[in-house]
Amino acid sequence: MAEPIRVALAGFGAWGRMHARALAALPDAALVAVFCHGEASAAAAKAEIPHVRRHASYEAMLAAGAFDAVIVAVPNDLHAAFSVAALEAGAHVVLEKPLGLTLAECDAVIDAARRADRMVVVNHELRVSHQWGAVRGLIASGELGRVRHQHFSLFRRGFRHGSGGWRMQGDRVGSWSLEELVHFLDLLAWYGQESGEPRVAAARAQGGPATADIVTAWLEWPDGATAVVTQCLAGFEHHTLLEIACTEGAVRTWWTGREDRATQAQYELAVRRGAEPPERIAIPLSGEVYELQEHLGRAFAAFRGAPTTITLAEARRAVALCLEVDRMATRDV
Repeated sequence: MAEPIRVALAGFGAWGRMHARALAALPDAALVAVFCHGEASAAAAKAEIPHVRRHASYEAMLAAGAFDAVIVAVPNDLHAAFSVAALEAGAHVVLEKPLGLTLAECDAVIDAARRADRMVVVNHELRVSHQWGAVRGLIASGELGRVRHQHFSLFRRGFRHGSGGWRMQGDRVGSWSLEELVHFLDLLAWYGQESGEPRVAAARAQGGPATADIVTAWLEWPDGATAVVTQCLAGFEHHTLLEIACTEGAVRTWWTGREDRATQAQYELAVRRGAEPPERIAIPLSGEVYELQEHLGRAFAAFRGAPTTITLAEARRAVALCLEVDRMATRDV
């Protein structure tokens, strides 16, 4: 068995702590260092992972070395700079989405990875889900024919503010589209990839501009396929719904829980093949807590030569779609 990948973790806020817990369940990874941005996160790290070296600055953690990969789990405005620095230090990177707040930031990370000959795997964890990833498998099999239309809906409570309220600050979060809608736009493009590259045909938002709590977008593909996606942060709990109509069948799947990080949730995946009655497909586990662990395992496997779950070009495309949604949604406001 290969030696465990030595991991340095940048950020020990709520999601950084989730990363640490997921790492503890992976036998081929060892958390060896953590950057804590303040006293509260340092105290939490001391209590939860006392055996791990703690650093008060990111630069000090990188300078100390003795790691193979860096997980970047810091506010969105730091993603690109932290990733480039880790790559220049010779590490592979697991980066929380989005890849960057602008296409220039995305390109800076892509260029740095190429120069360093290292990998960056962006955490679009829904791609590895037993639920959402299974949808792509059904489409890729060809048994449902060509995708004609997709409908995705998110209805949830508002975002947690994050350390220092960063999710409420447009210059730090980028936009609330880049915070969550980016996942769903990536899925829609992935599901419809046989139809070519999608474009944003129309979008509308309420609130904002960076912090619009209701956003609806219409996407079109070169072959005439369409999609409608809605992100509503003015609801309650956490509810997602996906419906796909194909030429030879259809898919419907949903997930509902008390919050996005719920470990006890309800979900269903149903598929209709041709004229047959719809069939319910069993899903072992679904939820971002489980998908994070799966994503990390696959990222580390990619560092060792396995296929990656998402290319940097695809992660960049998801950012580009978000930026276009935001531009079109706010141009008449």
